Amino acid sequence: MRWSTILQQCYFLSVTCLLTALEAVPIDIDKTKVKGAQPVDSAKIEPPDTGLYYDEYLKQVIDVLETDNHFREKLQKADIEEIKSGRLSKELDLVSHHVRTKLDELKRQEVGRLRMLIKAKLDSLHDTGIDYHALLKQFDHLNHMNPDKFESTDLDMLIKAATSDLENYDKTRHEEFKKYEMMKEHERREYLKTLSEEKRKEEESKFEEMKKKHENHPKVNHPGSKDQLKEVWEEADGLDPNDFDPKTFFKLHDVNNDGFLDEQELEALFTKELEKVYDPKNEEDDMVEMEEERLRMREHVMNEVDSNKDRLVTLEEFLKATEKKEFLEPDSWETLDQQQFFTEEELKEYENLISLQENELKKKAGELQKQKEELQRQHDQLEAQKLEYHQVIQQMEQKKLQQELSPSVPGGESKFKPRM
Repeated sequence: MRWSTILQQCYFLSVTCLLTALEAVPIDIDKTKVKGAQPVDSAKIEPPDTGLYYDEYLKQVIDVLETDNHFREKLQKADIEEIKSGRLSKELDLVSHHVRTKLDELKRQEVGRLRMLIKAKLDSLHDTGIDYHALLKQFDHLNHMNPDKFESTDLDMLIKAATSDLENYDKTRHEEFKKYEMMKEHERREYLKTLSEEKRKEEESKFEEMKKKHENHPKVNHPGSKDQLKEVWEEADGLDPNDFDPKTFFKLHDVNNDGFLDEQELEALFTKELEKVYDPKNEEDDMVEMEEERLRMREHVMNEVDSNKDRLVTLEEFLKATEKKEFLEPDSWETLDQQQFFTEEELKEYENLISLQENELKKKAGELQKQKEELQRQHDQLEAQKLEYHQVIQQMEQKKLQQELSPSVPGGESKFKPRM
């Protein structure tokens, strides 16, 4: 369904789901010729986690909306721009009361969850006097002015927030990868400083050897080129390369049969190329780098093929791309091992930042240690007071007992008499 596809684009960025190359039965070819072909029930294909903090809320809203026949029919007829712009949000007024009630409940749960997050954060900062209404303004995927009702404004805000976050998601992943690589290099250099000169030379030699070993891999086909797709056709799909047909290929890899190649389906096409460079069994191959390579490949193909920039590839866009010169005669593809992720200046700046963060953590650790010692001192003081109190009680009880057991003569008179 187009509606579900548009909103669930953001689900196709999950790294865990990208590791599996999905296969479906092609429409225009003999099923008996497809290697390992299995019928695919699109209803059973679970969208991966987006990584967005409102991921579960987004999924639940989509599921509830799809239960309304009127709304689903309207969305099936809508184009992508209508959905992304939020114009279809007005159709929410026409959904059944049962659906609206479910959406209201979902929103109340989400507002409650956000309030808990705010409280936890402020509690960690020892803040009091929480103004939830003001703080909820920072969340732009729902209308905080009405925390109890799911309205057309909420649907509009949810779609726009997901679209905006999705557009920034790849950029954020690239930035995180760059930090990851700088941290790796920083830790390597710090480790070398702890070694003797002889050991340091051995480690440097081993590092260069592993680097060369990683770079020694078969040629990687240009993502989205005819050679690359034919290799998938032959090795993954088990079909004769001489029978390669772009239209059949598209239908074969449109796993959920929605008429689009989404980001997850595209990234699955690059598995064979990535296996040429990365093997989880090899010490020299970094699986984090493999996922960055996969992301770069998908971004490149999207830029080349996705003409309307909706992050979905239609059959028309796909076929048009196969007519370009770049499809038949592509440039060579530079893998990550042929690129520099950061400069020395950037690494130095990052190390300075790490140093500041470490100093701040040490400072906080010192403060926590002092607090711990003070609490221990107060605890010891209380224990001492408690012990002293118990000793006083025991003395008083002993004195009282002695008085009760004091000897006396028959008749109740004391045997001692005062002197005359």
